[in-house]
Amino acid sequence: MADRIAAFGGCLVVNRPLDKLTAELANANYLEVVAAPDFEEGAVAILSRRKNLRIIRLEKIGDLAKYRGLSFVEFKALTDGGLIVQQSQKNAIRTKADFLEGKTIFKGKEYKIERMPTDSEYDDMLFGWNVEQGITSNSVIYVKDGVTVGIGTGEQDRVGVAEIAIFKAYTKYADALCFKQFGMPYKTIELEANQGKRDKGALQEVDKQTKKDKGGLIGSTMVSDAFFPFRDGVDVGLKEGIAAIVQPGGSDRDFDSITACNEANPKVTMVFTGQRVFKH
Repeated sequence: MADRIAAFGGCLVVNRPLDKLTAELANANYLEVVAAPDFEEGAVAILSRRKNLRIIRLEKIGDLAKYRGLSFVEFKALTDGGLIVQQSQKNAIRTKADFLEGKTIFKGKEYKIERMPTDSEYDDMLFGWNVEQGITSNSVIYVKDGVTVGIGTGEQDRVGVAEIAIFKAYTKYADALCFKQFGMPYKTIELEANQGKRDKGALQEVDKQTKKDKGGLIGSTMVSDAFFPFRDGVDVGLKEGIAAIVQPGGSDRDFDSITACNEANPKVTMVFTGQRVFKH
């Protein structure tokens, strides 16, 4: 239920043998590809009930870990016949010990994050920063309990992309609530309500709950591919109840972002990576 909307016609890839229960759950969604290193007896038969589904066995998917520390080169063609060559960067953050403490010195005064991350927050920070490696700049994402809550990507400004990710989180959260309660997408129920086929009260309740829950963003971790030049980007996340922030750090005004986190109630934790993710 992380993203029912974008998952339509998507691809499910797992790095362990796919069991029958997972196969049944996969069949409940419209997927075009399901890939796994192996399949439990009976799982392929279940998946085969879906028309036009490509079932792929990737026996060496575990070997991908061998290439984690290597770079690859991307080539992109331009309309004028030119080429852009970009080498992928290596993720410097492998464990929670690789994160840098959220602190800086401004005009001789030290500014420091007052609350350290919990173990579960560190888990989401690691997960989020790894996801961030493959997202087009400029980007801001929100993650919670090992799941992406909202993804904003490819924008020109950091505040705007943080707000886009929140809009997506609210949209997807409302859709998930509708599916859980009514077994139908939000847009379908909205269309029926506008046509007079359904009472609008159902949608109003979903909207009310989504607003109350802040689109599932409460307690989430905000991840930015570049530093926040001002605290306004951080404030966007704080208004939604985030609990933690991951960002490269290195801005002249890091002290503003640190102050914003310390002023929040409850206090928000933040770590630096010392590394920008840059992908176009």
